[in-house]
Amino acid sequence: MTIRAKMNLYSIEEMAGYNGQPGQKKARFSACYDTSIPEDQRFQKATPSASAEFLIDPNQTSALDQLKIGDSYYFDITPVPKS
Repeated sequence: MTIRAKMNLYSIEEMAGYNGQPGQKKARFSACYDTSIPEDQRFQKATPSASAEFLIDPNQTSALDQLKIGDSYYFDITPVPKS
């Protein structure tokens, strides 16, 4: 079973670091609500409100470079098998 959400990246904030070190970056996402897009209409029915935040190590530039404010991303929720 997998659940899919469609979210929009609306901000990337720099968090305060310690002792002059660069802080982590906080990527903030919210549910997509473009009423002109049929897919968004379907997602809105299933999840009328949603948000997610991720702290990313500032040294992980490969992850940060792939995230663009204003773009939409799918989040797949898949159960982890029990060992």
